[in-house]
Amino acid sequence: MPSRPKHRAATLLASVLTTDAALHLYWATGATWPAADEKSLSYAVLGMEAPFTPPVVLPLAALLTAASGIVVAQSRRPHRLLRLGTLAVAAGLSLRALAGVYWLFAQDTGTAFYWLNLGLYTPLCAVLCAAALKVARPQLPSLREGKARWEDAVRVR
Repeated sequence: MPSRPKHRAATLLASVLTTDAALHLYWATGATWPAADEKSLSYAVLGMEAPFTPPVVLPLAALLTAASGIVVAQSRRPHRLLRLGTLAVAAGLSLRALAGVYWLFAQDTGTAFYWLNLGLYTPLCAVLCAAALKVARPQLPSLREGKARWEDAVRVR
């Protein structure tokens, strides 16, 4: 049975990944909320101009949804492959967090992306990376379980 902190970490991570996937699906329709147009959205989210078309955002939505499912599955029924998938999610989040730190020094401080990166994207990726590592960490037996096994092993019958 998963520990309560591990379950909470998986729930947080899956919730954010699923919300991000839903945003990508929304953008695939041509909508640009919360920006006024596609160019503004691109600059706010990526710091550069990039297309928010279905061939670009739908694979990202699928990847985010799969990552969410892998994390939830690992938290409920740990398995080596699910653990590797969860570690891959952590690696991706850590790369994004590190890139975000770099962009704090490389981007113009007058842009929306700079401030969103500083206050939202990079800290969120760092927290989610820590959550993914918590979910991926192998479940160790509790001290109580270890003591019971030791007592069973040394019990004279």
